[in-house]
Amino acid sequence: MKHLHITLAVLSIALFIYRFTLMMIASKKLDRKWLKISPHVIDTFLLIAGISLAVKLHLNPMEQMWLAEKILALFAYIFTGYYTLKLARNKPMQILGFLGAMGWVMLIVRLAMTREAMFFG
Repeated sequence: MKHLHITLAVLSIALFIYRFTLMMIASKKLDRKWLKISPHVIDTFLLIAGISLAVKLHLNPMEQMWLAEKILALFAYIFTGYYTLKLARNKPMQILGFLGAMGWVMLIVRLAMTREAMFFG
């Protein structure tokens, strides 16, 4: 389950980076149907795998503060990713949103690897 979760996370991030790159070069490939559907499918399975892993390992985000931080960072990543791809109106703001999203990804990875809360600890 852990390896599935990690694989789905890598796929999700790689797809976000790919979509951002296509947006930066104004590629028509961004309109492809699979690029509109697959992120939702991958992210749904990623969330299911994450919840399953937490249940299997008896991890409660109210007791494990690193997990609570990871969940909040995930919501921040989703928001900044959405901002980057849908709301930002110009390239500088899109780039700023992308960098913010990647910052949240780095925090999520750090929390997953160390299991040490940074802010709630």
